[in-house]
Amino acid sequence: MTPQTAFILAAALLVLVVLAIMLPPLWRAPRLASAVDRREANLEIFRDQLSELERDRTEGALAEADFEQARSELQRRLLEEVQPETPLQARTGGRKTALALLVAIPLAASTGYALLGKPEALEPLRTQARVSPQQIEEMLVKLADRLKKTPDDNKGWVMLARSYKALGRYIESVEAYSHGGALVDADPMLLADYAEVLAQVNGGSFEGKPRELIARALKLDPDEPQALFLAGAAATDRNDFPAVADYWGRLLRQLDPASEEAQSMEAAVNKAREIVARKDGKVLGKAGQEPTASKAAVSSEAISGEVTLSGKIASQARPDDLLFVFARAAEGSRMPLAVMRMQVADLPFEFRFDDAMALPGGRKISEFATVSLEARVAKAGKAQTSSGDLFGSIKAVKPGSKNVKLVIDQVQP
Repeated sequence: MTPQTAFILAAALLVLVVLAIMLPPLWRAPRLASAVDRREANLEIFRDQLSELERDRTEGALAEADFEQARSELQRRLLEEVQPETPLQARTGGRKTALALLVAIPLAASTGYALLGKPEALEPLRTQARVSPQQIEEMLVKLADRLKKTPDDNKGWVMLARSYKALGRYIESVEAYSHGGALVDADPMLLADYAEVLAQVNGGSFEGKPRELIARALKLDPDEPQALFLAGAAATDRNDFPAVADYWGRLLRQLDPASEEAQSMEAAVNKAREIVARKDGKVLGKAGQEPTASKAAVSSEAISGEVTLSGKIASQARPDDLLFVFARAAEGSRMPLAVMRMQVADLPFEFRFDDAMALPGGRKISEFATVSLEARVAKAGKAQTSSGDLFGSIKAVKPGSKNVKLVIDQVQP
């Protein structure tokens, strides 16, 4: 809804409220009982005053001519006061007033606003200053010239660097960031931003100084979002998928689970973990490096097998339904130790869980004597259990087990 539409609707609603309050009493006819009561009271007053006039005439305090004149005046006033008004006359008069107000109030409101208000304020683009590209360029030139005379103005250099970045002028942005000094060095967000423009200048590569800046940013703040994203991207370039899962897994926890960003990031994290899990018992390190003894030990504790969908409920699943496979502790918390995500179309699916796939901050499979496995077709599209989900589970699976058969053969009530 545009600001203009919102304002007009609000104004119209206020006018309708005013009319709703004022018109009903005018539209309805007066109560006949009230009118009758008023006439009866006036007649009683007339009788009292007439009796008083007759008493004054009898006692000689009032001449006959004065008596007749006073009685005529009293009768005239009484007729004016108690002149009956028919229901139709009362209703017609009230309705005329109501109709007049129905037209006059909206007309007066709109005319008053046109004369005293500011209609152009309803159009934000007309109230905002329009800055042309030429004016922006002139401001940047003036700022750059000023910084040449005051090279210690770190805030000014950062402002200039961000402005150049927004315009896609990455080389100039890098140059400006290089003068940011202590301000950049102490701010993880600025370090990450500096690393990003450096990578742009380097053709998208994070090797060298960009990677160093990202490391410094994460040392200052291990959860800085932009630094985590860039660190994951740099790890992807090195085929360091355990690091990708770690950095982006930490970033995923900071995102709104219902947002598109979170869904995309979750898919990327699961993909990285899947790549790690499919390397024949080897956990990928940096490109070209062999697994260490500790990583080889992780492989010996891995659980692997196949997920299939039972034919008796296969018709209830669609190819694009989400499928989650969980490894959980056999007892205690239901928090997954590891999770994989794919679609029904990927079935039958070979899975593999090991310590490298542990969720950030969670416990590892090798810490438990047995674990339980569950595969779930999420009909509602979320990892939480919902009515109508299709699932299958196996309990008391020992770490190191192979060729585990996990069949989805049940429907969640």
